[in-house]
Formats: sequence, C-alpha cells, structure tokens
Amino acid sequence: VERLDGVTRERFLRDIYPRRKPVVLTGLELGTCTTKWTIDYLSQAEGSKEVKIHVSAVPQMDFLSKNFVYRTLPFDVFVRRAAEVKHKEYFLTEDEKYYLRSVGEDVRKDIADIRKQFPILAEDVHIPEYFEKEQFFSSVFRISSAGLQLWTHYDVMDNFLIQVTGKKRVVLYSPRDAPYLYLSGTKSEVLDVDNPDLEKYPLFVKAKRYQCVLEAGDVLFIPALWFHNVISEEFGVALNVFWKHLPAESYDKTDTYGNKDPMAASRAIQILDRALKTLEELPEEYRDFYARRMVLRIQEKAYRSDYG
Repeated sequence: VERLDGVTRERFLRDIYPRRKPVVLTGLELGTCTTKWTIDYLSQAEGSKEVKIHVSAVPQMDFLSKNFVYRTLPFDVFVRRAAEVKHKEYFLTEDEKYYLRSVGEDVRKDIADIRKQFPILAEDVHIPEYFEKEQFFSSVFRISSAGLQLWTHYDVMDNFLIQVTGKKRVVLYSPRDAPYLYLSGTKSEVLDVDNPDLEKYPLFVKAKRYQCVLEAGDVLFIPALWFHNVISEEFGVALNVFWKHLPAESYDKTDTYGNKDPMAASRAIQILDRALKTLEELPEEYRDFYARRMVLRIQEKAYRSDYG
C-alpha cells in the first residue's frame, strides 16, 4: 500500500480519493493525542466509567463462531489490563486479549461518536475532515491488546483508520476479489490470512493481498467495500472515522455500525433469492441452463468493464 506524506484535503479529493484504493497518509496534523495518550493519561482522563469489551482467550477473534465473550470493566481498569501481557486478574485465561470498539449509548439507535462517549479524549484529537461535515457518520474509538487479530470484513462506508498510538499490521483485499474470500455476510470465513487452510478454502490463493504497517500518527484510507484484516502488533489506541460517500438515503436507517448493505443492494439480493427459488420449479437440466443465462446477464449488465 502506497504511503504519502503531508497530503492536503484538496490533493486527497483530487488525486487519491477518485482512485478508490487504500493509501497510508503520513504527517497529518492529528492534535495532541499522539503524544498525550499514555496509559496513565488515558486511565485518568475518562476515569472509571463502564465500558463493554470483547475478551478472547486466543489472539484470532472470529465473529462467525463467536470465540470471545463480552464483559464490562471500568475504563481505567480496562486500559491497564489491555496494556499487560500476563494478567493477575482475568475472565478466561491469564494471557487473554482485550478489545474495545466504542458504541453509542443505545447500540440499536446510536452511532459511536468519540465526542459523546469520550468527550475529554475527543478534545485531544484533530480528525482530518477530508469530507463534508454532513457526510460524517461515526467516529469509533478502539483499544486493542498486543497480538489481537480482528476478522476480515468490509464496511459499506469510506473510512479513515487513525492509528494514534502503537502499531498495527493491516492486510487488505479488493472488492473484486470477493469470490475468493468465502463470505458470510460482510465477513470472510478465512480467519488466518497468513496460513490459510487451502483444503477448505482453495480459491483464497487467487485473492491479491495488499499490506501495510501503521505506526503511531499514520492514517489509512480504507475505501468502502475493501476487505481488511487487522493485527495489533503492540497495545494501541486508534480512531476510525466513517463517512457517507453515497447519498444519505442510500444507507439503511437502522445501521449504527456502517456495515449494513445499501438499501438497493439488499433489495436486489432479495429479488435474486426469489428468482432462484422460482428456478427450483424446473428439472435440474433446465435449472442449470437458465441459471447460466442469468449469470451472463448479470455480468453483461452490472460488471465493470474496466477492471484490469
């Protein structure tokens, strides 16, 4: 993934954004957070308010099999625990991993917004607003234990992953490689992208891997629909900013995470499911013939012609 230094908003919008490829932006003005956010400062700044966290006995978290538990801790206790490697106090094992992904007050209705959930910390952050104010969707505050790996998934909105402290490795895949990623909803079933089980996932080798390492102060632009898999190489704090680049009405009103398919896409998938159900009324030979013709029509009508 390309790294570019000191990119202005104007240059981003003119040269980088239209290409719809991930890029690491370095040297941006992010505020005092990059120097201030030590473990001591974080714990005292937001005190002992309760936060809901993921706790995992293994480094690779799997959303599909839910191999983690949700627990609640006071924020200051959580920060100190996430920064330790071995724990004296723990829920599952002494080397369990922690992960906080901030959420709104009512998860079903409210989006994550650092200004509301962590107002004191929000004052230390200058978010690069390379989009219009009304396009803003959410700002998600994240803290991870060292070694924690998140499952591969895509979001339906553009986003900046701002690495405030610590170091992350991010592996990305293009939306066009979706056929090789064994999707279940927005998530890939291939957990271990470094040593995939190729007997189970033979097509995965066809997916082209893009990779970058984010140091403190780096900002990764992840365009909507790009798959990403994140490992925290060190204890670290990050902030994601999601914004709507489609017209606001395209998005599902009940989406608080930025990962529900756009309304038109959901409707199209429902219609396709009905069409496939209808084909079941035919004998196999006919079903195969008409299904292949449907695939050709989809390719003709909806595939981009300019993919290299």
